[in-house]
Amino acid sequence: MSVAGAESRIKQARKIQDEELLKFCAQISNLLNNQDYGTETLDSLQKLYLIIAVTKYSRKLTKEGIEKLESTLCWPKTTEQIQTLCAAILREISPCDHLTLSVSDCLDTKVLSLVFSVLLAQGNRKDEVHSVGQRVVKLLESRLPEGQSLRYLFPVLSKVIKLSPAILNEDQVNMINKKFVDWLRYASVQQGVLVSSGGFFSGSRTRQPGPINEVDGAVAADFFTVLSIGNYYTEDQWMNVHVFSMLRKWLLCYGSDVITGDDADIKSESEGSVMSMVSAASTSSRLLPPKERLREKALEYCLRLIEQSDRKAIKKLDSDLQKACLIEAVYLMDIICQQDSSFVYRAFSCLKALYSRICGDFAFARVILPIAQFFLRHSEMAAVESEAVYRHLFTKLPPELFHDSMFAFEFVQFCRENEKLLGETVSNFRQNFPNLLKFLAWHSPALIAEFVELLPALIVPETAIEMLHSLLDLPCMTAVLDVQLRSQSIPFNEKAPVDHNLKPSSSLEAFRHPYYRSMFLYILRGESGAGDTIDRLNLLHEVLLDMVNHSRILQCAQTVPILLQVYFNVVSEFADGTLINQLVLVLLERSSLLFNIKAFKTEVHRVFSSQLLVLCKLHPSVIVEQSKELLEFCGTVTNIQSKENFFTHIVWAIGEYLSVAYNEKCTVEIITRFFEALEALLFEITQLRPSASVPRHHPRVITVLMTTLSKLASRSQDLIPRVSLFLSKIRPFARSSAVASTYAEEDIEELLSRASELMNLLNLPNIAQFVLAPSAEHANPRYHRDTNVSLPLAMRTMTKLLQRGTNSVPG
Repeated sequence: MSVAGAESRIKQARKIQDEELLKFCAQISNLLNNQDYGTETLDSLQKLYLIIAVTKYSRKLTKEGIEKLESTLCWPKTTEQIQTLCAAILREISPCDHLTLSVSDCLDTKVLSLVFSVLLAQGNRKDEVHSVGQRVVKLLESRLPEGQSLRYLFPVLSKVIKLSPAILNEDQVNMINKKFVDWLRYASVQQGVLVSSGGFFSGSRTRQPGPINEVDGAVAADFFTVLSIGNYYTEDQWMNVHVFSMLRKWLLCYGSDVITGDDADIKSESEGSVMSMVSAASTSSRLLPPKERLREKALEYCLRLIEQSDRKAIKKLDSDLQKACLIEAVYLMDIICQQDSSFVYRAFSCLKALYSRICGDFAFARVILPIAQFFLRHSEMAAVESEAVYRHLFTKLPPELFHDSMFAFEFVQFCRENEKLLGETVSNFRQNFPNLLKFLAWHSPALIAEFVELLPALIVPETAIEMLHSLLDLPCMTAVLDVQLRSQSIPFNEKAPVDHNLKPSSSLEAFRHPYYRSMFLYILRGESGAGDTIDRLNLLHEVLLDMVNHSRILQCAQTVPILLQVYFNVVSEFADGTLINQLVLVLLERSSLLFNIKAFKTEVHRVFSSQLLVLCKLHPSVIVEQSKELLEFCGTVTNIQSKENFFTHIVWAIGEYLSVAYNEKCTVEIITRFFEALEALLFEITQLRPSASVPRHHPRVITVLMTTLSKLASRSQDLIPRVSLFLSKIRPFARSSAVASTYAEEDIEELLSRASELMNLLNLPNIAQFVLAPSAEHANPRYHRDTNVSLPLAMRTMTKLLQRGTNSVPG
């Protein structure tokens, strides 16, 4: 079914009203009453499940309808498909008061597993988890009638121990440990036989079962595992497979008594050499407690799987299974060695050989992750050099497999789960952060939550500036990765002559052009330290312009503001004056050098605006220390037009922090230079000429400029006449027809009110200095929180005192 068709069916299911649903349920009840398990009943149950599953609120069924679903589920003659659908519907409506199922409703284990799944969905309101758990344990230790199988109970057991691990007592855990050992290690090595349906020739001509084979077709030389191949399987072989599938969860839940230190050394010494360990295992392992014996047999099983994975599989399906089993085996070995460190040396010799065998084959890349996990946790104890593994993991794999969604997710999860250890012991972790960002660039929507958690671990003072540039260039990285993949799939003659004077017509041509090659290579770099950014960034944006509307790039651009917020939250915790100076310069520079996506630019400027104020508050001297760059930025009218919000915040910061109170090097000359630059700018955007265009700026820009000029004038009182003269001209500007046609009346009133307040303050210079430029002791947070002495109140009070008889702003 197409996506559109599926969405249409879901919408139809959600529109069904409760009355229609009850009628439909009555029809289904009639079909089930008649024991009609044909196509009509199957389709109706599927539709009912869809209606219940896709609705956000809980759908209610009648008590009679629920009872009919329960009786159909437990009826021995019901078909398997109908039973499965009945159980699924009952799970969806759970918890339910009308449910009457119990753990003793039937004897068939396949049906019992469905009944148990419904009971567990009830949420333990009537102690269902305990009842189900105890019944499962009882069945596991009993001898089932012929034709019944325990393997259907394993999903239920897995769910039970997840919901309530303490539900099993020590004796029950030991009993299951013993069962697991038998099923793991002693399953039959002969193939199963096809169950005959009977007949005259069914007995005498039945073929004898042959031996189990390996994936390469050879006869199995050792015990049965999940990688053993046969035409048919015996019941204990199926149990072997099911035990392996839940072994990791079981060990994590019930194998946590860690053996370390002297106990591990004694045990390791008693085992001796590799040969003595193998020979001793057969004679002494049965004397071990059940938990330790399960660990030992589980390790043997994992070693056997690793040996089997070295065989060349005949079928691709078996080859994929080999890789999946390798991943699970290595994770299991890691858990076993965490719980009993005496196994570390035995496991390491095997995993070192495995790594050497597969590290050059990218098809086994996902296996490298659990191997790296094992080395990370145990290499120090075993005194094994592991740097080569981490170097391969962080430098070789991401550039080749960034587009593999499963590998990308598992790689990022590995980094998240081990970020502390990686940060302390693996230099490549932070050094290769550009490689990690490739996963995010290509899978932005899927990995954004993981990177929000991971990013703080990657940010350090040494690479903070480069990280900021890299985050801003993330949409470019997405575009370049896309171009790289397309370039690999389209043939190209590198010996063909290139016209260096001819501008590339597409991003693909630019990627192959020698002049632009260095820019692309920088974005694709794998390690930090090659420079914070590139000089021709605007040129790179230009050649990538044909990709600006690609959905993958737009999705990536949406994640950047979120990551920038995380970045600044982290940096603000350790940033010193030097770093803050560098960050402010980057904000000024990159505000004009962003990938040409309008919404992206707007959101990034919004983050820049808020974070600029945070940086200035942390280090107010930055305004004086970067006065040259700030003057250059503020002196450009186009900066208002292209980034109005960011510009407004910069002007506010200048008015707030350009003071000798924050930096002793703040001279009258510096204040005058800023004043003159902002004065010229304000004059430019408020001038009234016949040829002047309609104002394009938000009234807040003018308000902030007026306030900042007044603040600067209060600190250098020779400037007060100049700003007073300008403020007196605001009324003609605000009442002009051009402004009236553009600004709302409340905006015009705000302009006039602010001009009046500022002018009245400047008429009393000493009071103006107190209100507009308070000393540090008056500028503390308590001062600004106190509504009785706040700046707006002081300004309004002064205005009222000075405006009793006349308006101070000329008309």
